[in-house]
Amino acid sequence: MLLLFSFLFGICIGSFLNAVIYRLPRKISLSKSRSHCPGCNKLILWYENIPILSYLFLRGKCSKCDFKIPFQYPLIELIVGVFALFITPNSLELNNLWSYFFYVSVFSSFLSIVLIDLRHKLIPNSINIYLSLIFFCAVVYTKGPYYWATGAAIGVLFPLGVTYGFYLIKGQVGLGGGDIKLFGALGLYLGPIGIIHNIFLSCFVGAIIGASLILLKVVDRKTPIPFGPFIILVASVQIFLPEYFARFMGLILGHP
Repeated sequence: MLLLFSFLFGICIGSFLNAVIYRLPRKISLSKSRSHCPGCNKLILWYENIPILSYLFLRGKCSKCDFKIPFQYPLIELIVGVFALFITPNSLELNNLWSYFFYVSVFSSFLSIVLIDLRHKLIPNSINIYLSLIFFCAVVYTKGPYYWATGAAIGVLFPLGVTYGFYLIKGQVGLGGGDIKLFGALGLYLGPIGIIHNIFLSCFVGAIIGASLILLKVVDRKTPIPFGPFIILVASVQIFLPEYFARFMGLILGHP
């Protein structure tokens, strides 16, 4: 029953994320307007909004105008559901529940950031603020102020300084404000050393992938490439797979 509840909870969160991903970049309220078909503006009834099942029942189309519902919708619901299923706590103890909701919240926020940044080349302030609150709650009682305050300061000031210097030299903005705020939010949880690792590794990964895309002529040198997904990729390993990340850094730095 706990596994079933966890999966159902995850797909419901995924359904909400679909609204977040669609509405936040378009500045549409999440609470004041009901879901509707983008093709004909038909209001989506409750039984047409059941995660995964409604997509299958409707055969991926609007019930009125046959507007094709993007496959992204059930896919995101399934991805979050499977993630929630895999981290289902063994018991309903308070610490286990907090860890469960923490990881589901962070994963959901990361997934939203990646998809929004890839499509719209922006990271909404509201998601960065939410992540900051979650991370602060996670470390405020376990880490000293030096840890999270210094991590956040480095996360904001270092990329901001580099971006400002790049602007003075090239006359172009090299890093968006959303990326800088995301670094700041991550710095709260990762601390000073962790956020430095994230900054340099995400830049390295971004440079490798960006150069590969240019060489393959997928994009040209003037095409802006969203940086948020690279930050999230490194942060995901740091947060969800900390032991593997520690081993990787040990190999990089020559530590046993």
